[in-house]
Amino acid sequence: MSSNDGNNTNRIISEASRIRRDRENTYRERALKLFPWICAHCGREFSGKRLRELTVHHKDHNHNYNPPDGSNWELLCIYCHDNEHSRDQVADAYDDAPPDKSSDNDSVDKPLAGLADLLKDKLSHK
Repeated sequence: MSSNDGNNTNRIISEASRIRRDRENTYRERALKLFPWICAHCGREFSGKRLRELTVHHKDHNHNYNPPDGSNWELLCIYCHDNEHSRDQVADAYDDAPPDKSSDNDSVDKPLAGLADLLKDKLSHK
């Protein structure tokens, strides 16, 4: 083996080690070290190849806020994570909607409002 091949091999090993260290320092890798591999919503457990289905959800939705204690993270399966973000999108849509005019107290349905009077009439006819 020539010295050039040895240098290439060392460079490749060094680069692979750096990539591994960088990956281990990502918030996902840190979260997987901090928390049990269980979806915080549905309770399913993950391991092996299925571990890739477990995602990190940022509780405050700020992907740049990654405290070392993991207080802004929770592990969610891909299905619960998708559901969580869908609910937020629906809530945001309702926040932008104009107020519902039927929410006035005068227009609220009161289906049993006259029941006492009806029963009083029935009882007085007996």
